[in-house]
Amino acid sequence: MRSFTVWAAGLTAALLAGSAPALAQSTVPAFANIFGDHAVLQRDRPITLWGTAAPGETVTVKLGERSVTARAASDGKWRATLPAMTAGGPYTLSIGGATGAPTQQISDVLVGDVFLCGGQSNMEFQIRHATGLEVVPSSNDAQLRFVTIPDTSVPAPAADLPTRAEWKAVTPETVGDASAVCYFMARSLRATEQVPMGFIASEWGGTRIESWISAPSLGKLPGFADRLATVATYGSNPAEAIAREGARRERAWEAYDPAAKQELAFRAATFDDRSWTTLPADDGQLPAADRTGLDGVVWLRTVVDLTSEQVAAAKRIQLGPIGKFDETYINGRYVGGGSVDWVWRNYEFPAGVLKPGRNVVAIRAVGANGRMAFTNTTNRAIGLNDGRSVPLNGPWRYRLGSPIKDAQIAPAPWEVPNSLTTLYNGMIAPLSGYGLKLAAWYQGESNTGEAGAYRGLLTNLMADWRRNFAQPDLPFFVVQLTAFGKPQTVPIDSGWAALRQAEAEAVAADAHAGLAVTLDIGDRFDIHPAQKKVVGERLARLARVVAYRHPGLRSGPEAADAVRQGSDIVVRFRNVTNGLQRYGGASAIGFERCTGTTCSFVDGTVQGDTVVLPGANWPEVTAIRYAWSDAPFVNLFDGADLPAAPFTLPVR
Repeated sequence: MRSFTVWAAGLTAALLAGSAPALAQSTVPAFANIFGDHAVLQRDRPITLWGTAAPGETVTVKLGERSVTARAASDGKWRATLPAMTAGGPYTLSIGGATGAPTQQISDVLVGDVFLCGGQSNMEFQIRHATGLEVVPSSNDAQLRFVTIPDTSVPAPAADLPTRAEWKAVTPETVGDASAVCYFMARSLRATEQVPMGFIASEWGGTRIESWISAPSLGKLPGFADRLATVATYGSNPAEAIAREGARRERAWEAYDPAAKQELAFRAATFDDRSWTTLPADDGQLPAADRTGLDGVVWLRTVVDLTSEQVAAAKRIQLGPIGKFDETYINGRYVGGGSVDWVWRNYEFPAGVLKPGRNVVAIRAVGANGRMAFTNTTNRAIGLNDGRSVPLNGPWRYRLGSPIKDAQIAPAPWEVPNSLTTLYNGMIAPLSGYGLKLAAWYQGESNTGEAGAYRGLLTNLMADWRRNFAQPDLPFFVVQLTAFGKPQTVPIDSGWAALRQAEAEAVAADAHAGLAVTLDIGDRFDIHPAQKKVVGERLARLARVVAYRHPGLRSGPEAADAVRQGSDIVVRFRNVTNGLQRYGGASAIGFERCTGTTCSFVDGTVQGDTVVLPGANWPEVTAIRYAWSDAPFVNLFDGADLPAAPFTLPVR
């Protein structure tokens, strides 16, 4: 998937220069980069358009036969609004300045319905990796378009995308690149609504929900103010922020590693490392003898000679993924550190780090579980601003340090995938004002274990995006976490189940939201289940009821209450189509009766829209849970083949 192979450290040259990507200042009137050939604009609401021109210049914007004028402000930015239009097209979208001649034309623009799809890797998951590929040969649909927003992490809200959006019409050749969940949702809706549609995929694998919320909104929640201030410093003075981060990480290491202070010398350019062992040149990994049982610090050092021209052109150090933690120093100066093992390390240089001639790179890495993940030499280089690189091909020397278990080095608050607000800044803020029909969200895997905070974060995110797009009633659909992990033979507490409950509670409290339950289509062996077609169609089902106001139920069976009845407990369900039914057995499985925090399994008997738990009414029973596991096995559905939602309920 895209984000696992891109420069996942999330750093850009613009960011390290102290500024987020902005609308290019130009004397030639132009549209913002989200507007591109083959784009879809939202029907039945005023159409907002924006871009740049010379300060004070009056521009004329045309869409088909409709036109409007606007004046660029002192910063060169203009914004205009066309009257609402019904579905149709294709149209040409153009802009012209004082001369009247068009300075930019965008062709093949449709007016229809626009969907915004966000989240982490399961929303990013492309059609080419999904099941249901029988649809690909027949996927030609000139009125279904999509665009994927490039991964962009910046510390302040960006006024524009870094490059022009590449909207694509769906064909057998293009559809493989599309978000599978978003495509199958749109494809299903196209069949019933019969209007042009376009979806904007703005997602990044492995990321947390906190990355996707604006700083003002996130700052209203407890516990974020200090780290948001650090992100702001990173935007205004990155060198200072990086230096502070290096000092913070060093203090953390001193708490874990008794040798940390002594090893300060290892990063210096003048340190003599000739007694260290040379790393094998073939794959750059530690020899087997040193990998065996490795669970601790490894120091690595190398030298690179640079010309004056290379120093002037140097942009970043590229190291590939490293273990789980690393701190990287050049000539004794901290330049970056990571806290996630799969993230590629790409650290931009603060000014003055490199010099002509000899430069020393030193890395403190952490090996765990008998391995030290350090990529081969082809991934290690000094990247130059023209795209070329100077290889860091050794020789590398290494020294084993202290055995360290369970070290927890908190990531920098701008570090993807654990950043605060930076993906909102780079991938949501530049779309502000673009008309939408609905939003869909598929995320949570990276926040499991934090259900207590997640409900507030999800509520906050939905409100934040609605505010950003000036659509307070924007329909917002959430894909609930599916099943993944070890199945249980006895009831246990489950971080995945608790986060599912948090998602359900946030959605239930929102009149314009809906929840797609996906327990039955997970893969306990793979966090990225391939059955995305069903997920997309369940989102489409929600959309028809909530966004398009078709009659029907917006979800599958949901538990309403659990009531004592004689020696039994009866669980009553709502939103049931044609009664409950159990698959593959005489009983409904997955129910638990709980006394405080102690729970035991109990089978259920299906009766219409209720499930009776025979003999479960012990006096000490306080709650009923269902599907309360990371990877529960379930067999309770309704007549529409929708699974019952997991829950925990007090008994009354």
